[in-house]
Order: sequence, then structure tokens, then C-alpha cells
Amino acid sequence: MQSPSSSNARTAGSRGDAGPGRAAPTPARASAVRGTTQRRYSYWFYAPAGVVYGVIFVLPTLISFYFAFTRWDLFESEWIGLDNFRQFFSEQSLRSSLVNTLVYAVTTSGLKVVLGMLLAIVLTSSIRLKGLLRALTFFPVLVSTVAVGITFSVLLQPDFGIVNAALAKVGITGPDWLGDPDTALLSVAAVDVWKGVGLATVIYIAGILSIPRDYYEAVEVDGGGAWTQFWNVTLPLARPATFTVILLSFIGGLRSFDLIWTMTGGGPGFASDTIASVIYKQYQAGFYGLATAGNVVLFLLVSAIVFPLARFFSSREVDL
Repeated sequence: MQSPSSSNARTAGSRGDAGPGRAAPTPARASAVRGTTQRRYSYWFYAPAGVVYGVIFVLPTLISFYFAFTRWDLFESEWIGLDNFRQFFSEQSLRSSLVNTLVYAVTTSGLKVVLGMLLAIVLTSSIRLKGLLRALTFFPVLVSTVAVGITFSVLLQPDFGIVNAALAKVGITGPDWLGDPDTALLSVAAVDVWKGVGLATVIYIAGILSIPRDYYEAVEVDGGGAWTQFWNVTLPLARPATFTVILLSFIGGLRSFDLIWTMTGGGPGFASDTIASVIYKQYQAGFYGLATAGNVVLFLLVSAIVFPLARFFSSREVDL
């Protein structure tokens, strides 16, 4: 005969008890514990990037918000509340610079979308030397913005610039591209498009190549031509690439400074001033607190425009 104690021990063992008063974990519970441990372990790999991001971006941003309410120099600061913001919004050139900033951003982003799409369609077709043409299209993106600005400042000179000399050959008198208030901002915008359309083209090429060929073959079977393929397949299914190009170029246009400063310095007068160039002029004049307040205003302006735009675009994305 078996004793009751040995029978109870076998019963406990058959039920998987880990010991008196403790139940052994089920396979599902053990898997959940392992998954939680692995997730906690993987979070540590985010730590180096998080520290770098916090030190380089988050901390300076918070500090700049504080100094926007002070009158400061390299050695001391004085809290003055909202005076910097009142003075910044009372600047004579602020209204015109705000309009210029929006015009510049809309113009450059719109042209980059249109030209980038057209170039991507050409460079994904069955033409020869596609690799070379793609490299040539992307090359301006790699050139220094300051170098591009200085070069085009010479090319667009009204007296000895190559652009006006070429127009004179066909009997057209070219304007003073950078000295005329009516053409200065748009001239800089055209140079910006020339420099940045290569990046838009590369994004569009990636978007178009990710579209399955089955869709184009289906249009061909139905008798559709190149225009039908573009309108019904390429344009809607390349929408994520379009959204990316719009966001990147629009953000760049809103905060554009270096190209404008090297080509026109914000002139003539305030004709090509943007918010960024107005802020830089305040730094030059030694009004550091006022310039910091301007940076905060620019940061809030970009955020107020870009975040709702990004949410709208993400709600309209198409899954292939």
C-alpha cells in the first residue's frame, strides 16, 4: 500500500506545483514574463540616442525658451518677461518678412513637388544613362548652400552675369534679378528649387519603384496609355512620397536663411527678408534676448503649421 503522503506528492507533481503554497507558472505566463524582460532589455539600446538627443536638442530648446524672457549677454541675464516678444512683434520688417517666408515656403515646396515628380517619371522610364542622369540631378544637393548662393549671385549680376548675357543673345534685356524688389525673393526661390529638387526626385524615384508593376500591366490590358497610368496609378500610389517632399521642403522653406543671406542679405530693403534673416540681424545688433524670442516664435510657427499638416497627410496615406 502507498502512504497518503507519497500519493499527495505525486499528485502535486502531476499538477506542476513548484512547492508548498506556490503554483508553477504556466507556459503562457512564462512567455509573457520573458517578453517583458526582453522588452525592458531592448529599451536600453535607445538610451545612448536618447541622451544625445536630449543634450543636443531638448536641453538647448528649453534653455532658449527661458532666455527668450530675459535680456542677456555672454556673462549675465535679466528677467524682463514678455518685453522681447512685444518688441519683436513691433518690428517694422516683421509683417513683410512673415509674408515673404510663407511665399518662399509655398513657392519652393510646390515647384519641388512638380519638378521632382516629372524628373522621377523620366528617370524611372526606359531611357539610356539613367544612372548618370540621376547622379547629375542629385549633385546640387551635395554642394554647399553658401557656395551655391555666392555662385548664383555672380551669375545673376545685371551687367556681367551669364544669365543676362544669354538673354541678350536672343534680344531680351534681363532684369536686375537680385536688386529689384519684385524679383529678388523669387530669384532666390528659383535657386533653392534648383538646389533641392534632386532630393525630391530621389524620394519620388523610391516611391515610384515601390509601386507593383501589376498595376501598370492591368492598365495596359485595359487599353490605357501613359497618361492613364500616371493619373490612376503613379499619382495616387506615390502619395506618401508627395507628402514627404511637401513636409521636408515646406519646413526648409519656413526656416530658410543661408541661401537668402548669401544672395541678397534680405534686401533690397526688406524685399527678401524672412523671419530667419530678421532674427539674424537682431543677433548682429547685439539684441540676443530679442533674437532668442524670435527663434521661439519661428519654432512655434513651424510647429503650428507642420504638425497639423503631418497629421492630415498621415490620415490620407494609401496602402499598396
